[in-house]
Amino acid sequence: MAKQDELVFLPLGGVGEIGMNLALYGYGPASQRQWIMVDCGVTFAGPDLPGVDLVLPDIRFLAKQRDRLKGIIITHAHEDHYGALNDLWPGLNVPVYASPFTAGMLEAKRDYEGTRAEIPITIFKAGDRIKVGPFEVEAVGVNHSIPEPMSLVIRTPLGNVVHTGDWKIDAEPSLGPLTDEARFRALGDEGVLAMMCDSTNAMREGVSPSEQEVSEGLRKIIEAAEGRVAITTFSSNVGRIRSIAHAAEAAGREVLLLGSSLKRVANVARDIGIMEGVKPFIAEDEYGYIPRDKVVVILTGSQGEPRAALAKLSRDEMRHVALASGDTVVFSSRTIPGNEKAILEIMNGLIEQGVKIVTDSQALVHVSGHPRRNELLKMYEWVRPEILVPVHGEAAHLTAQTELALSAGIKTVPRVRNGDMLRLAPGPAEVIDEAPHGRIFKDGKLIGDLDEMGISERKKLAYVGHVSVNVLLDNRYDFLADPDVESYGLPEFDDEGEDMEDALYDAVLGAIESIPRARRKDLDMLREAVRRSVRAAANATWGKKPVVTVFVTRLQG
Repeated sequence: MAKQDELVFLPLGGVGEIGMNLALYGYGPASQRQWIMVDCGVTFAGPDLPGVDLVLPDIRFLAKQRDRLKGIIITHAHEDHYGALNDLWPGLNVPVYASPFTAGMLEAKRDYEGTRAEIPITIFKAGDRIKVGPFEVEAVGVNHSIPEPMSLVIRTPLGNVVHTGDWKIDAEPSLGPLTDEARFRALGDEGVLAMMCDSTNAMREGVSPSEQEVSEGLRKIIEAAEGRVAITTFSSNVGRIRSIAHAAEAAGREVLLLGSSLKRVANVARDIGIMEGVKPFIAEDEYGYIPRDKVVVILTGSQGEPRAALAKLSRDEMRHVALASGDTVVFSSRTIPGNEKAILEIMNGLIEQGVKIVTDSQALVHVSGHPRRNELLKMYEWVRPEILVPVHGEAAHLTAQTELALSAGIKTVPRVRNGDMLRLAPGPAEVIDEAPHGRIFKDGKLIGDLDEMGISERKKLAYVGHVSVNVLLDNRYDFLADPDVESYGLPEFDDEGEDMEDALYDAVLGAIESIPRARRKDLDMLREAVRRSVRAAANATWGKKPVVTVFVTRLQG
């Protein structure tokens, strides 16, 4: 270890927000740090980003560090932790370490999306240790709402770091592993410099209910239902899928999976043996031949996604599958903030069909995969870190964990947000630099920032529409023909019932005719005059200024 060596933590996503998790750990002198990346996730676009498929972390900081990035470790196969890897890895081309389930999900995702890059994966699971550059990384088993999640112990000459990833303490999970208390206690005895800890539920008191309690709640609903039961949940929650399947079998019901993401997850889980003991699922075309009280449907769409199976059922748009009055739909999921309206629209569509709705506010049908405050306190007690860094959360969650950690006696709890480079050692923990960070966007097959992808202009179009104007002038700069005016997304008539395009047409004529013929040689000036005139005319009648594109062409001869 040289005197100038430093250990730093640099989040580029997931700290100050829920989703898009990406953390960097660096070791060495400032000019020659070697790095590892932990997770590479996405978040999902809202209505403020029309047309955007996925939101990815901006990794331009790594452009200058690319030759010093030694590896990527994925803690588990949730989209907010691994979903950006297929798109960002080709620009990095470094070893990737992941569990068998995560590796299987990456391969299935690549096949489904038609991604060109085939990422070589080194299998890495709980109990394993690997050497990655100057770091030794150990995987520790934890419980979460997906198979094979792990926390990481990152060992360096300047101290050990625990990166918890997503975790909770559940004594009775439907799918292992248990969070490894003995290993965390042993790490505490060994000495932990810093712990980067999940903050998602830091505002919630107590302990999360067990997944076994959720399984029991779902079993009772299935047994009591007189008609069909459809249960929507997060597609990655294999433990929940198993619980539902076993409950259905106990009630004498067959199970149908609906939704491509659910089917991909179930296939990967079967391939690695996680679905052992679960009967094969029925095919869609068998559904109509099974009595209503003998079937359970597990399906996608818990967040109101308009193209998911549940949304299609609420609109009665599926070919082989439908619901009817007396059937039951269970939302075995939490509502992600921002999705409330879309979910309510689906619920209303189902209620109109006479379907009964059950949510987690009415029965114990869902439990989070993240630790509440008492679970956090237990982890502090086990690990006893010198430094606690709240991660994986919005400002309110991070602040809540900061206050909890300080009250528990942890003396150093630095404030860190995306882009902050935190020096952990040597010396006191402090933010020493800010790295470029932000968001980039996947739109169709392309990736870029707001301007590169035209998203800023698209947002304008979504609010104010577009007007296209084509003007042909003769060699004397008079109109050769009537201007063409086409509007898209504008009102058809003004408040007096007059055609809007007529008003815009008059604005084009007025703009050209107000300019003396001798000055019309400047075609750029003409285009701008027409653009301004059309926007002003629209604003006068409508109160909004559309995007206007003007073509002015002079034909000679």
